[in-house]
Amino acid sequence: MVGKSILENGVRIVTERVEGAHSVTIGLWVENGSRHESVLQSGISHFLEHMLFKGTERRSALDISREIDSVGGFLNGFTGREYSCYYIRILAEHLPIAVDLLVDIAINSRLDTADIEKERRVILQELHMLEDTPDDLVHDLFSQTFWGDHPLGQSILGSVETVSTIGREDLIDFHQRHYCARRMIVSAAGDLEHETLVEQFAQIFSRLTHGEEMPLSSLPDYGRHAEVVERDHEQVHLCLGARGLPQNHPNRFALYLLNTILGSSMSSRLFQRVREDRGLAYSIYSYLNSHTDAGSLVLYAGTAPDDAIQVIELMLAELRRLRNEEVSDEELTFAKRQLRGNLLLSMESTDNRMTRLAKNEIYLGQHPSYKDVLAGFSRVTPEALRKLAEFICQDSYLNLQMVGPVNQVEYERWSLSLD
Repeated sequence: MVGKSILENGVRIVTERVEGAHSVTIGLWVENGSRHESVLQSGISHFLEHMLFKGTERRSALDISREIDSVGGFLNGFTGREYSCYYIRILAEHLPIAVDLLVDIAINSRLDTADIEKERRVILQELHMLEDTPDDLVHDLFSQTFWGDHPLGQSILGSVETVSTIGREDLIDFHQRHYCARRMIVSAAGDLEHETLVEQFAQIFSRLTHGEEMPLSSLPDYGRHAEVVERDHEQVHLCLGARGLPQNHPNRFALYLLNTILGSSMSSRLFQRVREDRGLAYSIYSYLNSHTDAGSLVLYAGTAPDDAIQVIELMLAELRRLRNEEVSDEELTFAKRQLRGNLLLSMESTDNRMTRLAKNEIYLGQHPSYKDVLAGFSRVTPEALRKLAEFICQDSYLNLQMVGPVNQVEYERWSLSLD
């Protein structure tokens, strides 16, 4: 059973009691990410996420770590393109500690100058590590290629140039404008009582202001691009992608099934054809990037330079096949059973339940039951999948990003086409 309350200042609290659980996972989500940054401050959301763990007026960074470790809990955070999250997994008996700690780090961070300079060095090392990890870097570059100058294309980490120039006043101003009540969501799942949690947050969030509305940037345009980055590596890492759907699109259930059939597991078409049948890649898969108003379907592979053209052609062939041929009833039923199993297994994790609650609140504004989700999958037909693939798989929306010894790939003789 999902409970939802909205505090007077606009903070939303959504919870799910999990019978038999001994723990609670509680997250403080802020509807703020790399999409909400200016070009000159690219990476500031991620920088701020790091800084909020570095101490408050009441707790040092060591105090924060020790307080969680002393009760066997786990504390972490992450930044996305449209949200930031700080979460704690803890025994239910220690939930008041988690509530107090989350609020303290979210709104009372010192943002000390010396800590900022130390953490700047850490983030710069994170950026260098990304540059040295081509199978991660290619996804970041693909987003930049796919979305172009739109804010969705900005790197979550920022760049060496922007991270080097972000100062304390920038962080304070960004924090004050973006970490306001109307943009905050408390999401919790496990052994808890909704009303008790609401009372706790109502007391300590009372002085948080509602904040100003910050509309999203304009809708992104879908285009056709191909970019290559030459690097001295053993493999060529490539992402081939097309437009997808927003998070709340009515056809999202069909898109999940299409991705499952295409490349989300070892039984998928891509894995079987590229790895099992041809032995052309160790890592081959597809995934979805869905946002408030737009999305992408991305296919990834790491392969030898001599095999890159063939891998891309096989990827195109699978997209073409989805567009031109209806999947069999048997294959669609298999995919539905797979997603059903994935969904039900995810229910055993309070982390997953907490995340699901928050994302449903952000993107749907409501909380469909697991039965509703499974019913959404069950309604998808082979014809609906083919029509969706026809909508997605068009030459004008194809994008390619390659990283590695690309000069060894004779890509000029190859045409990026599904026709």
